[in-house]
Order: sequence, then structure tokens, then C-alpha cells
Amino acid sequence: MQTQPENKKKFIFVVLPQYSAMTFAMAMETLRLANRMSAGTPFEWVVCSENGEPVSDSLGAQVPIDQGLESCGRDDTVIVCSGANVRNNCTPALLAWIRRAARQGAAIGGLHTGAWVMAQAGLMDGLPVTIHWENRNSFAEEFPDVELSEYTYCVQNRRYSTAGGTAVIDLMLHLISEHGSAEVANLVADQLMYTNIRVLQHSARVQVAERIGMRHPKLSEILALMETNLEEPIRPADLAKTVNISTRQLERLFRRYLSATPKKYYLDMRLQRAQHLLLQTNMSVTNVSVACGFNASSHFSRLFRQRYGMSPHRLRGESEI
Repeated sequence: MQTQPENKKKFIFVVLPQYSAMTFAMAMETLRLANRMSAGTPFEWVVCSENGEPVSDSLGAQVPIDQGLESCGRDDTVIVCSGANVRNNCTPALLAWIRRAARQGAAIGGLHTGAWVMAQAGLMDGLPVTIHWENRNSFAEEFPDVELSEYTYCVQNRRYSTAGGTAVIDLMLHLISEHGSAEVANLVADQLMYTNIRVLQHSARVQVAERIGMRHPKLSEILALMETNLEEPIRPADLAKTVNISTRQLERLFRRYLSATPKKYYLDMRLQRAQHLLLQTNMSVTNVSVACGFNASSHFSRLFRQRYGMSPHRLRGESEI
């Protein structure tokens, strides 16, 4: 076991409704193990909610809440734990408290979708930020002036963010190293059976090909092109030409690995992005259709209804126009 640092490091976990149970648990467990692997308890934490009342996580469970949004010190680290519907959980009171904590000198971090709160509070101007891949498109539309990173976690100027998943462990190990030592962090990683610690800004672009475990280099390249060209879709023939294969080979690759045609798969990607934008931004249906490469809102609405069984307006609970 390692020696205890002179000063304890305090973490203030702020949980929002529907926060990711997995990322919160991983962050807490990493700190618990850091205390276990040290001589003493160099880390302490409190769990807060906006009103000091329990909130349900992504599994519908509730953890004990220690306090409401109380004052914090300049040496504290605030960790915003969020998940689905983060946009609706950015209340004026929460944003005001986050800004005040930042002015007081506290470090601010966000897990899973917590970076949305940080950006909404105006804390990420000129700084890199990352967020869960499902929220990347809507985040980019909502905060066009914020640098959206392709890495799993970001650390700069006492601002931290993760894309969720096991990247939370990487961030917490980084913070443990900052306060204690790399040796303690390595001991914690061993306890977690986490043998491949990713250093800061380890290449981790969250693309479709990686999410579905694709290993065919040509197909991975094509999927990456599709994902980065949703607003102005590329014709299948041009996709094939870009990666130096024939259109027939392109069709074969999609049938073999994805059981779909390139056109159908591309359309599904665009409609999925539209769904995210409708749920996570205030963009009009017309603007969403344009952002996803549809020239006419009526055409977009018809395809969306075929794909999801409801119109874009119905998805939002709005009346049909």
C-alpha cells in the first residue's frame, strides 16, 4: 500500500435524473479502490442532487443523496453524472451553481453526457470536450463553437469530460494519478482487471465501424465517410470510387457484413441522426431534415414515419402541421 497524500481530495458527484448507472458506479468504485490501495483514505466524496432529493438512475434505482447543491472549495472536483435527456435536465438552478463552482476555482468534469451541462453553462469555450457518441451530432448542432473531440476523455485547464463507458475509468485513474501517484492508479487498475490503461487522448474516435466491430478496412473507410457526410450524402458510386473498389464490390460488402444495401444503410444512419436531433435539440423539423441530407421536409417526414412508426412531430409530442 502507498502513503497517504497530505491533503484529501474531495469529489462532489452531482447526479441528474436518468444518469448513467454504469458510469457513476465505475467512478465511485475506482475511488473506493484508490482508498483501499493507499495508506489511509486520500479521497472523499459526496453525492448531490439539485434539491437534495433522490433521483432515479438509468436502471430506475436510487442511491442515497448526501446533500443539495451546496458551496464547494477551490480544491474540490465537481463531477456531473448524466445520461438520457440531458438537455431537459439543464435547469437554470443547476447551471447557475456550476458556473459559481467554476468561479470559486473548483475543477469541473462530466461523465457520459455531463459535458452538455458544462457547455450549456459556458465553461468549455476554447477547450476540447467529448461526449457519448449518441449525443455527438446534437451536441455539435447545439454548441457549434465548442471543440468536440474524437477522444474518449479530455483533460485540460481543470475541465474533464468522458464519452461514457470504460472511459470513465481512464479519467478517474488520471485524476488519482494527479493527486496521488501513478503507482496507486496502476494498483487500482489491477484490482479492476483493467490491464490496458489508456493514456490521455488515446486514439478513440467513436465511429460506426468501431461500434459494430467491423474489421474490413474498405468497409470501415466507407462507413466513416458516410458518418461524416450525413448532411450531404455521397452517392454509392462515388463512395466506391473513393476507396478504389467497384460499385458491385461495394454492394457485396454491405450484403455480406451488414445485410443491407449501401443506400438503405446510409438512409438508416441519416434517420437515426434525425431522431437524435429531434430528441436532443430545439431545431425545427425543417432544419433537422436539412441537417440530415433531405431536400424536402415532406419527404423526410414520410421516410421517418416508415422507419419509426410516427412522424417527427409526434416523436416530440407536438401537433402535426
